[in-house]
Amino acid sequence: MKNNRRKFIQTTALLGASAIFPFQFCKPKKAENLTSEALLGASKGILDDFGIQLYSVKEDMAEDPVATIKAMASYGYTQIEGFDGGKGIFWGMSNREFKALMDDQGLNFIASHANTFQNLEEQAEKAGNIGMKYLICPWVGPQKSMDDFKRLAEEFNKQGEVCNKHGVKFAYHNHGYTFEKLEGQMPQDYLMENTDPELVDFEMDTYWVYTAGEDPIAYIKRYPNRFVLGHVKDKSPDLPFDEANGSIQIGKGIMDFPAILRAGKDNGMEYFIVEQERFEGITPLEAAKQNAAYMKNLIF
Repeated sequence: MKNNRRKFIQTTALLGASAIFPFQFCKPKKAENLTSEALLGASKGILDDFGIQLYSVKEDMAEDPVATIKAMASYGYTQIEGFDGGKGIFWGMSNREFKALMDDQGLNFIASHANTFQNLEEQAEKAGNIGMKYLICPWVGPQKSMDDFKRLAEEFNKQGEVCNKHGVKFAYHNHGYTFEKLEGQMPQDYLMENTDPELVDFEMDTYWVYTAGEDPIAYIKRYPNRFVLGHVKDKSPDLPFDEANGSIQIGKGIMDFPAILRAGKDNGMEYFIVEQERFEGITPLEAAKQNAAYMKNLIF
C-alpha cells in the first residue's frame, strides 16, 4: 500500500497542471479500466436533488445555524445532512422546530451524523417523528483486531433494529481505516457482508475510499444497493495521496464525479451529499456556493 501511494504522489507531481483533470488521469492503476468502462457506458443525467453535509460550514453553523441553513437553500441545495455540533443534531431547537425551519426553506432534512452509541432510542424516535431517513454513525476509529470489527457488525445490526423500530434507518459512514487490511481481511468488506441489509446501509465517503488506495466505483458495483448515501468530496492534486484534510472545491480536484455518480445511480445510491473540509483562499460559505453550482451543472 505504501509503495502504491508513493507511486501515486510521484505521478501527480509529473502531471503538474494536468492533474486537475478528472479521476481517470490520476488514480490507482487498478481503477483505470473500471472508470473507463463507466464513462463509456454512462447515459447522461442531471441530479434533481443533492445535499450538503453541514460539517462543511461548521463554523457558520456554530455562529448562526438559521442564517447558515437559509444560505444553503439559496445556493440550490435541496437536502441537508446534519451533524452534532455540541448542541445536538437539531442545534438547540426541538426536532419539530428544526423540521419547520427546513420546510420553510424548501429543504429536506434527510439524515444526520450522530453518536449512535448513546441515547439511540431517543434520537431515533425524534428523527422518525419528523420523517428523517437516516441516523448515521460517522466514526468508530481504527480497531486493534478483526474481532473488534466483528463486534461492531453485531452492534450495527442492533442499532439498525432500534432505528427501524422508529421508522428510520441506520447507516455507517466510512473513513480510510476500514479500507486498510487487518489480519488479512478488509474490514469494510466484513462489515458489509455481515450486517443485515434490511437494517444497515452504508454512506460512502468517496474521498476516504480513494485515499485508502481503493476505487469508489469498484466498491459501489461490488455491493449494489448497500451504499445508499454518498459524500461528493474532491481530492486536492497538490497534497499527499493520504492527506487526511485534503478535500477542496468539487471539480477542482482529481476525482471523476461524473463516473462515480453514474455508478452510484446505477447501483442504488439515492443521496449525493457535498462535503468539503479544506479551505484555502475561500470561505466555507463561498465554497458551498461554488459546490452547489458544480452539482447543478454536473452531467453524468
